[in-house]
Amino acid sequence: MSPTLTPGPTDSLADVAGLHVGHHHLLDDTVSVAAPDAAGAGAATGCTVVLTDRAAIAAVDVRGGGPGTRETDLLDPSHSVQRVDAVLLTGGSAYGLAAADGVMRWLEEHGRGIVMGGSGSPDEPALVVPIVPGAVIFDLPVGNWSTRPTAEAGYAATAAANGATSVPRGCVGAGVGARAGSLKGGVGTASVRVEDGAAAGATVAALVVANPVGTVVDPETGLPWGLGPGRAAALGLTAPTAADIETGRALDAKGTVLNTTIGVVATDAPLTKAACRRVAVAGHDGLARAIRPAHSPLDGDTLFALSTGTATLPEAGPMPDAFPAELPVLAAVCEAAAEVVQRAIVDAVLAATGLAGIPSYRDVYGTAFTPR
Repeated sequence: MSPTLTPGPTDSLADVAGLHVGHHHLLDDTVSVAAPDAAGAGAATGCTVVLTDRAAIAAVDVRGGGPGTRETDLLDPSHSVQRVDAVLLTGGSAYGLAAADGVMRWLEEHGRGIVMGGSGSPDEPALVVPIVPGAVIFDLPVGNWSTRPTAEAGYAATAAANGATSVPRGCVGAGVGARAGSLKGGVGTASVRVEDGAAAGATVAALVVANPVGTVVDPETGLPWGLGPGRAAALGLTAPTAADIETGRALDAKGTVLNTTIGVVATDAPLTKAACRRVAVAGHDGLARAIRPAHSPLDGDTLFALSTGTATLPEAGPMPDAFPAELPVLAAVCEAAAEVVQRAIVDAVLAATGLAGIPSYRDVYGTAFTPR
């Protein structure tokens, strides 16, 4: 039986206690998009950091054919390191991975990471190695090709995440230069609380940077993929007019071979590293509900999964020896993971604003927001 899921208090990744989100981006008024035979201009790129209060159990699942990632091998369940200190989501394609150096510098300055020596006293700082996996989107044609997130950007995003209690969304951080098919993409987030069953009391949330080559809108209805009437009504949406739907169909397809949707799905349910891997796998189900096609050779779709383990859950019943004791909790968290990733992608699309001639969902389907 499926668990009952209700939106979290802020409907964001911040609902998972111990996680904080910070953005840093460069954006100016001169932004243009590169034509096939020319360069773009201006600045439109950035990065986003998910910072943990205490190192969190982590895993990853990479499904796209063209990923740009850092430290993903380390997250294999069979490998030694179990926890991470932060996750970097960044623009700039492979160049943007340089932002991770700034995340590590901030963490080292604050004594965060695997302690390899030193007492941690003022006279003898701890010698640490922060663990910071990351993934990139391809946003280089939006703005000047040479303007990318740097180590300084990663440091600034981490500093912004420290103690943050809200999650700005839309055209912020790593989502500034994102495009979701033919529409403007961005950062989106969502959360749910599990109300019953083995995982009752757990929170599951996602933060996603939507930059896919695939479409995020059903061309027949003009609504984001996967939205039934109930969920659409909860978001204040109605079916757009036939004229808006036709306008959306007429938009040019996204003209780049490199794209990618990346994100973090997290829970406060206590899970092992292997279980977190299953949560990341399940999160991709939500990605496939909201983007069509998903996981294409032109995307680098990557989802990280985190467990802070701070929730107190009901006493688990006995399980057959062949199964892990956490299996009933994991099943509920996986179902919730698919839901929040789908909702986070829809949130990214609805929160985005048009930029440099890339229209937003509201620009094209404005009548969807008109009560009728």
